[in-house]
Amino acid sequence: MIKAVTVCILFLSLSACADIFPGAMKQGSEKRPQTRPVDLNVPAAPVPSSNARTVDQFDTTTAQDRAKVVAAANQQTAEQSLGVTIASLGDPSDPGFWLETPLVDKARAGRVLYDVTGKSAVVELRPMDGPKTAGSLLSLAAMRVLEAPLGGLPQIEVFGR
Repeated sequence: MIKAVTVCILFLSLSACADIFPGAMKQGSEKRPQTRPVDLNVPAAPVPSSNARTVDQFDTTTAQDRAKVVAAANQQTAEQSLGVTIASLGDPSDPGFWLETPLVDKARAGRVLYDVTGKSAVVELRPMDGPKTAGSLLSLAAMRVLEAPLGGLPQIEVFGR
């Protein structure tokens, strides 16, 4: 009986914490605020279905979209190196070609290069809180274009355009 009362008091205490600190119990469940998309001359990819379970179902970009970001990356244009970052897979339900990184302070067009494969793609660079040495989040579509391991932590070079 004493154990049951103790457990009830513990649960009531924890639920009271949720009322006092509303964000404390919801970590990770809230969507990140969307940034205004940068024009990459690629049509916006549709949001994946809520039933998506495979990589192909989550990556809603077309072969033409992928070819455009690769071709755009190979065009000579003025750009500057912003640095090197370790990237992990970003939210697979957020479509398109993007990199959330602390290397930028506002959304802008950019390019990412994965030296291991030599592949490069034009992406939307999105700001992310944290020190410049923190890692970054790379979209599923961009990871696939770079042929980077989806479960790995590839080191990529980031360029601003």
